[in-house]
Amino acid sequence: MFTKGRLCRRQILAAGFALVTGMVVAQAPHQAEAADKLRVGFAPEPYPPFWSKDAAGTWTGFEVDLIAAIMKQMGRDYELVPIAWDGIIPALNENKIDVIFNSMGITPERQQAVDFSDKYYETAIVFVGPKSDKIDISKDGLKGKIVGVQTATAQQNWVQKNYGDVVEIKAYEQQDQVNADLAAGRIDLDLADSIALIQGFLTTAQGKDFEVKGDPIVDPTSGANIGAAVRKGDPLKDEISAAIKAIRADGVYKTINDKYFNFDIYGK
Repeated sequence: MFTKGRLCRRQILAAGFALVTGMVVAQAPHQAEAADKLRVGFAPEPYPPFWSKDAAGTWTGFEVDLIAAIMKQMGRDYELVPIAWDGIIPALNENKIDVIFNSMGITPERQQAVDFSDKYYETAIVFVGPKSDKIDISKDGLKGKIVGVQTATAQQNWVQKNYGDVVEIKAYEQQDQVNADLAAGRIDLDLADSIALIQGFLTTAQGKDFEVKGDPIVDPTSGANIGAAVRKGDPLKDEISAAIKAIRADGVYKTINDKYFNFDIYGK
């Protein structure tokens, strides 16, 4: 499930208008005039239960609620800035946004480009395939298979490193495109975040004929720990980490967690 990588300061326009700078469209759910408002970058695509749009077109989900709680704890106003996933880290480093909150796994490669807060949840990655196909998740078992992943993600890097010599890897701009091609039979396996697949795709009508293949995968390169990304050296990293710790301690995190999950997504 990942690449998911992610110029000037934004100009403040009259309320009700959107700002377009290159590929970046800024939508402010809060008042757009605040000069010290944090610009929170996210990829504007469905990623339930973390990001979904309701009937009114408003973003909802675990990360949406968590961002609001963290910013409240920090005493900071903010706006959500939608950016294509594969450009989100460049947008951060080009000062188009201040922080990325978008289920971004902490990997050694990404840590060369950005700093991360402490984790705010953890997850494994899994292969999902048809129930009717008894696929063995080994090099021999996957030989010749087509594996779908979202581009610029830790999952893409992981499967390339571990199975790239035996499988065909097909990369997509958005995770729901991977799911759709799996359902249509155009790929053999979908590799993505375990929570998004198990509590998202597999619970839908589209995913009813599919199942997890093999065991969940967790290693340092699979992006198991999820954190907020900021520019190198930005003290915002420590401010966010302190806020995560505070809402874990006072029960706010648990309230949000229990709204979406029947287990502690934070992990150990």
